[in-house]
Amino acid sequence: MEKIPAVFNWSGGKDSTLALHYLLQDKDFEVKYLLTTLSDAYNRVSMHGVREELLLAQAESIGLPLQQVRLAESVAMEDYEASMTLALTGMKKQGIAHAVFGDIFLEDLKVYREKKLAEIGMQAVFPLWKKDTRKIIKEFVELGYKTIVVCAREGLQDFCGRIIDEQFMADLPADVDPCGENGEFHTFAFEGPIFNKPLRFSIGERIFRTFPSPAGDQSSPSGYWFTDLLPYTKS
Repeated sequence: MEKIPAVFNWSGGKDSTLALHYLLQDKDFEVKYLLTTLSDAYNRVSMHGVREELLLAQAESIGLPLQQVRLAESVAMEDYEASMTLALTGMKKQGIAHAVFGDIFLEDLKVYREKKLAEIGMQAVFPLWKKDTRKIIKEFVELGYKTIVVCAREGLQDFCGRIIDEQFMADLPADVDPCGENGEFHTFAFEGPIFNKPLRFSIGERIFRTFPSPAGDQSSPSGYWFTDLLPYTKS
């Protein structure tokens, strides 16, 4: 039976990693590309802040071709959608009609993705949908994956730069989702079953940045801490 070709929307974090782990074991699908959005000004993964060099190292270690969508730093929604539509339409012309995401329970985001894909004749796939986030992160760790927090919202700065393990999960405040599904934190996965070799890096500086409120209220910007990961270079 011929497999279904798919593009995987890759953030580089733990949820993407586990979703890809599942999909690579699914006999019905064949992942043709990883697709990632980056800030064109800074050459970093959108929102996560991970350097392009480490993103490329991930794709090489996984063994899948990477397609990049380059975005302006403060991209308008219509420009983001136009860029994504252009990239996905190009893949649709190659016979790829399924796009995979690592979303877990955000209904409005799922509906948005399905709607935009339907407009170009594609379907969305969600391998982690409605799974218990505590079970997800527990399974992720037990499978042997390793991931480090690269971005955390204001108030969670002590978690930024930490590797997720049992102690990390025990230390999380009760109101924080174990997978950070509400945007509390983002991660960079660097070791585990889907990687041919662990990724090497050192930890750089930690900085704080503010972003406009999702509701557009400029008087209530949201703040995030970022830990810079420095790609390993041979001396």
